[in-house]
Amino acid sequence: MYEAVHADPDGDSTVARVAATAADYGLEGVVVRNRAGARATYDADEIRERYGVDVVSGIEIHADTPEQASGAVGNYRTDKTIVAVAGGSPALNRFAVENEKVDVLAQPFAGDGDVNHVIVKAALENGVRLEFDLSPVLRTHGGRRVRALQSLRKLREIVDHYDAPYVVSARPSSHLEIRAPRELDALGEELGFSSGFIEDGLAEWKRLAERNRRIQSESFIEPGVERGRYEEEP
Repeated sequence: MYEAVHADPDGDSTVARVAATAADYGLEGVVVRNRAGARATYDADEIRERYGVDVVSGIEIHADTPEQASGAVGNYRTDKTIVAVAGGSPALNRFAVENEKVDVLAQPFAGDGDVNHVIVKAALENGVRLEFDLSPVLRTHGGRRVRALQSLRKLREIVDHYDAPYVVSARPSSHLEIRAPRELDALGEELGFSSGFIEDGLAEWKRLAERNRRIQSESFIEPGVERGRYEEEP
């Protein structure tokens, strides 16, 4: 199981520190999902050798409009193993789930964002994972926490109904915010999720990384020539 993290300079801990804690908590890997312009510096091979933790190169795109998001996806798709688009509005949510070059719709309930049957069906059709963001439940209180609980339960019901793809994250921005899979799974059961639902969502990050790495490897033809990521063989 993997966790998707924000690391320095987009978070408070280095990738190496996050990886060390992830190893202690039984995680196999971390996806570095820093925002554009906040590139993390790390040596993935050295971290893997030292801590036994896989480090996956990712990005979380934050944009004001679908047009801005589309340009960023095009810029980063071949450079990053996992590309996520942060929600924030109905238009951004719809853009993300209708674009097969996007791997994850992150924070689908952020801002004015929402999830309905149309969004989930499009995500299923295009293979876009919907994120169950547990951070508000873990790190907020009062009305905001109540609204987050309602949103997560709503998302679970629609995802279950369509058997749509999803990922789970506590969205840590520090090694202190990382939680062991068993802790998050227990939280999920308290929220009414089926046993293993949360751990399956953590494992999906690994499956996604493995798939994209294979696609990126197969796209290489010869120096200077690559097949497009989502182009089919003639």
